[in-house]
Amino acid sequence: MKKIGIMNSNISARVADMGHMDWLAVGDAGTPVPEGVDKIDLSVKSGTPSFMEVLDVILLELEVQKIYLAEEIKVKNPDILEQINRRFDGDVSIEFISHNDLKKNIKKSKAFIRTGETTPYANIILESGVIF
Repeated sequence: MKKIGIMNSNISARVADMGHMDWLAVGDAGTPVPEGVDKIDLSVKSGTPSFMEVLDVILLELEVQKIYLAEEIKVKNPDILEQINRRFDGDVSIEFISHNDLKKNIKKSKAFIRTGETTPYANIILESGVIF
C-alpha cells in the first residue's frame, strides 16, 4: 500500500504518466467534461473534497510550469484565485483565458479530476514541467 502522496490510484497513474507540457485539469462539481476525456470523479457531496484539497495533493507530485485559469475567476471567485496564487507564489506562469475556452481546452488534457467544489470558476489546467 502506498504511504504518501496521491492515494487515488487513477490520479496517481495519470500524474506518473505526465510528460513535459502535458495537461491535467481539475475542476468543480459542475464542470462539463468533453466526450473522450478520462474523468476521475472524486465528488462525494457538495464541497467534498474541495478544489484546494485536491489541488494541494496533486502539487505534491506534479511538476507544474504553467497554469490556465478562467478570466472570470478574478471577479467571481477571488478567494480561490488568492489561494491558487499562494500555492504558486510567482514561480509558475499563469494564463487567464475565457471560461468557455478553458472548458474547450479540457479536451486536450490527459484527464479531468472532478471535485466536490461548489464555488464558481474553481477550475484549472496544469501544464506539466520537467524536474531537470
